[in-house]
Amino acid sequence: MPRKKTPKKDNLELEFDQPSEELEAVPVSDEDIFSIKTDAGHVDDMFSDWFLDYASYVILERAVPHANDGLKPVQRRILHSMRELEDGRYNKVANVIGNTMKYHPHGDASIGDAMVQLGQKELLIDMQGNWGNTLTGDSAAAPRYIEARLSKFALDVVFNPKTTQWLSSYDGRNKEPDTLPVKFPLLLAQGAEGIAVGLSCKILPHNFNELLDGCIALLRKEKPELVPDFPTGGIADVSEYNNGKRGGRVKVRARIETRSKLLLAITELPFGKTTTSLIDSILAANEKGKIKIARVEDNTADVVEILVYLPSGSDPETVEQALYAFTDCELSVSTNICVIENEKPHFFSAQDLLYLATEKTRNLLQLELEIQLGELEEKWHFSSLEKIFIEKRIYRRIEEEETWEAVIATVDEGLKPYKKLFKREVTQDDILRLLEIKIKRISKFDSLKADEQIKALEDDIETTKKNLKYLTKYAIKWFTELKKKYGEGRERKTVLASFERVVAQDVVIANETLYVDKKEGFAGIGMKKDEAVCKCSNLDDVIAINQEGKLIVSKVSDKAFFGKNILHIDIFNRADPNALTYCLVYRDGKTGPTLAKHFTTGGVTRDKEYDLTKGKPGSRVFYISCYPTEGGEPDAVKINLKPAPRLRKTEEEVLFKDLAVRGRSSGGNIVTKNAVRNVVRMTKAAREEAEG
Repeated sequence: MPRKKTPKKDNLELEFDQPSEELEAVPVSDEDIFSIKTDAGHVDDMFSDWFLDYASYVILERAVPHANDGLKPVQRRILHSMRELEDGRYNKVANVIGNTMKYHPHGDASIGDAMVQLGQKELLIDMQGNWGNTLTGDSAAAPRYIEARLSKFALDVVFNPKTTQWLSSYDGRNKEPDTLPVKFPLLLAQGAEGIAVGLSCKILPHNFNELLDGCIALLRKEKPELVPDFPTGGIADVSEYNNGKRGGRVKVRARIETRSKLLLAITELPFGKTTTSLIDSILAANEKGKIKIARVEDNTADVVEILVYLPSGSDPETVEQALYAFTDCELSVSTNICVIENEKPHFFSAQDLLYLATEKTRNLLQLELEIQLGELEEKWHFSSLEKIFIEKRIYRRIEEEETWEAVIATVDEGLKPYKKLFKREVTQDDILRLLEIKIKRISKFDSLKADEQIKALEDDIETTKKNLKYLTKYAIKWFTELKKKYGEGRERKTVLASFERVVAQDVVIANETLYVDKKEGFAGIGMKKDEAVCKCSNLDDVIAINQEGKLIVSKVSDKAFFGKNILHIDIFNRADPNALTYCLVYRDGKTGPTLAKHFTTGGVTRDKEYDLTKGKPGSRVFYISCYPTEGGEPDAVKINLKPAPRLRKTEEEVLFKDLAVRGRSSGGNIVTKNAVRNVVRMTKAAREEAEG
């Protein structure tokens, strides 16, 4: 039966058989399927090309900002659209979105979201209406209800059609900028975040005035120090920022005030958090028993105020540290400065990015001066030409000419004696402009006023040439004036401080009780009918030593097995495993000698069994105790021996202070080879007598 062919698309032609009862099913193997070829090559090669095209598109056109202006394509198109609509008045955001869709064919929702995020940075867009609240996380009103216009800063710094390179829009009907000629380190000021295919970008915001100071320092051949400054304030430890290089990070904290013994107030947020998300993390930590609070109130409006009420008997300082340890009041923010430069993604440090922005600004200022110089010289040229044309009455010579060519030739002939006064040749276009001067202007021509105008142009030309000659000095002046004009009210919000990481075990509330069944070897917080050991938290570790000399450390749980006949159980200090020193008396095997051991545990692995004896079968611990390593006093014990023929001495004394403190794997010192009846701790008086 004949085949039907589908129309060709992208050089791919697929053929389908018409169904027929006469055709038999032919088995096709996986190898046959994957060997199908098209005009474009193997299917897997085609998908590989398509994926690379898509990845490149997402990186270059969607997610990663450009190094030249610090903007993503959607942000650049929004600003360009707003410049088109700029008339000094506010425009409905819905109208801006509609106009932007001429350049950004990805739907109104994506444009609206990007515009709100751009406006909330409070740098380029002057907002009116409900644009949401970055402190509480409240969303903005619908685009038809809010308005916007470009800020004065944006109009001064971002746009200049004379220095902009233009591209055709996606449909070829309009022109849009390749990149905007931004004369400011905008990317470092605003920050940016984006996830592309195979890479991501996270640039932290920096202080407006500090960036301008950094640009000036670079122009003066000095090395600036750049650290982030967050719009939500808070406290930051930038010791690991590493100048914004990959792998650098910043620890950020909320600002917490103690207002009374039972009231804490959070007045500034860590970067990237809202009051809603922060309160959720506090309530979650309270439910898990990691912190203990009475209630939380959110009074945030223009400024942050989260009130945390504490139950009676709480220590505000301890609760504050617990908030840093168990909630989002303290976070670690990583940085990854990835930008597009020369049509490729590059990774930079903050200083590298500032240097690129400074050089870009310097080059743009040079280009603007060169354009300005050309325009001034052109004005001077025509003003001088006009003055000679009128004062020397050259216009009267054309009255008797009958052809246009003769008129142009007559004017050119009249100007010949004065051509050496000009800085460039007099062209036919110049003559045509002279011939367009109206009689009314000629009749009212003021020679003195013309001289003043020419003199002013000459002064401007001289100033422009001077600025070009001393371009670096001019750029420094530009940044200085920018700071003076727009820097007020943009002081640093984030306080820099150095703070250590809060150890969770040090501040967690011990609101659980550890129970133990020593005979059967079980321990946990759920065994409420058994013997109570001590208070603990669900973050603690438990250390247990049984009669066979096995040491096990395990996390607190409802019930766990540590080995039968537990002799010692307590909370294990993982932060300082040598905080306690142990005194141990044990028998080596069933018939071996009895040894005394003075040791510390050192670091251990959870749920791993360690031998405190030499590991022989039948070994038995007769005595175990511990004391604080710092300031504690070791025990003294009396070892009572079983009666035996020819045994004259029936007891041995061990003063552990006379034994060196070793590791847990040490064997210990032999005390006796005779059978032991029991081991008892010596009284204070008996110990003093033995020591004396």
